Amino acid sequence: MNITTFAKRLCLLVPLLLSPAAFAAEMMPSPPQLAAKAYVLMDASSGNVLVENNGDQRLPPASLTKLMTAYIATLEIRRGQIGENDPVTVSENAWRTGGSRMFIKVGSQVTVSDLLHGIIIQSGNDASVALSEHIAGSEDAFADLMNKTVADLGMTNSHFMNPTGLPNPEHYSSAHDMAVLARAIIHEDPAHYAIYSQKEFFWNGIKQPNRNLLLWRDKTVDGLKTGHTEEAGYCMVSSAVRDGMRLIAVVFGTNSEVARAAETQKLLTYGFRFFETQTFYQKGTELAQAPVWKGATSQVKAGLAEDLTMTLPKGQLKKLAASMTMNPQLVAPIAKGDVIGKVEVKLDDKVVHSADLIALDGVEEGGIFRRMWDSIRLFFYGLFN
Repeated sequence: MNITTFAKRLCLLVPLLLSPAAFAAEMMPSPPQLAAKAYVLMDASSGNVLVENNGDQRLPPASLTKLMTAYIATLEIRRGQIGENDPVTVSENAWRTGGSRMFIKVGSQVTVSDLLHGIIIQSGNDASVALSEHIAGSEDAFADLMNKTVADLGMTNSHFMNPTGLPNPEHYSSAHDMAVLARAIIHEDPAHYAIYSQKEFFWNGIKQPNRNLLLWRDKTVDGLKTGHTEEAGYCMVSSAVRDGMRLIAVVFGTNSEVARAAETQKLLTYGFRFFETQTFYQKGTELAQAPVWKGATSQVKAGLAEDLTMTLPKGQLKKLAASMTMNPQLVAPIAKGDVIGKVEVKLDDKVVHSADLIALDGVEEGGIFRRMWDSIRLFFYGLFN
């Protein structure tokens, strides 16, 4: 595919990372106003924030904290640092932890997998402490690991002091950060994400239900986690999929278990009704070829560094236009992943998003005669261009 053809096709195939307010407001109603301290609605594929109110406000996250605890545990499993069936000896510290519990017994051994289920489904503080001690040796050391992961994920308004979410003045997060974390959980480890959809878990003779009421009310909802303390109010992070589109909804500080489910449902309903998402190309797909000077080959394959995904108000696709430009005079050597061009997306002649085009393969320097010949050509090219 040549560059001209790609540019024409790209007019229909560009990711939109623009606030819905920039589009024709008369075509869709205003977002719902929720009875919550803060909330965010995010598209899971693109990461676009579709609706937000106080999304970056630092608030106590209560048991939403356990999303980070579980995320780190599954990360350690994937890295081979711990195993699903590894036995974990329950310390007295874990056993004595107050609040919601899995009801593990001091001195007993529980597998990593069972503790993970107890954290996600039963919101067990005791399970969270036991698993954090197994991974890092102590709650404090695990908190350090949590905050390193916060930085890795770009969660700029979060800081954790414990793996449970029990109140601490220095323990906080935000609705936007929790959506970022949920997106990582969903995309990075689908196998363990399936745990978040389980409605109940049986342990130590006690069957406890998942506190996410939407798992019973909406068959499209398949996660994630609830939280509650007197200080935080009732909080929830949920995700749902309809017609191939996944949304993440986060609410902080509602006044009841019923309210957090109802307010979350408002966000999800609004998002699915008035927005659409589609992925046209995955990262690494060849979209064009660009000329290379002084190289072992005369062209380099160009593609996008990230998936080409669109999230926008329904019916607004036809208003977008895009163009592609390559960096002038690409000269070998070129390394795989080097930025060699740019895509610009426009709405009414205003650039609303740009994305880098990268080299999909490396191009080594050509032989001496190729380099000499191209040097001569470049000299005359420079004179006339």
